[in-house]
Amino acid sequence: MLRIIRTETVAERRWVLCGRLAGRWVHELRSQWREFAASEPPPKRDVVDLTDVTFIDEDGEALLAQFCREGIELIAGAGVDNRDLLENLCTNERRPVRRMLGRTNEIR
Repeated sequence: MLRIIRTETVAERRWVLCGRLAGRWVHELRSQWREFAASEPPPKRDVVDLTDVTFIDEDGEALLAQFCREGIELIAGAGVDNRDLLENLCTNERRPVRRMLGRTNEIR
């Protein structure tokens, strides 16, 4: 389950996510983002707050990488896993090594 809370001011459009960014919820967030972004004039900055996100699957990671490419600010909060993930996605668009190694082992 993912709860999406949107707030907007003249200077900022903020999306606060709570729960799991996985499975069909990734599609839901992407759909809402596109719909909302297309219908409103862009603010000075877009922010996605992931402080209360408990799990992110590979599709969620791909969406967050896309957000980084589009210049959207991502906030991770105090969780080490999410901070590490965002740092990797936003600096070099790669998943953390532990995820890549885990997936390689599953394929063999």
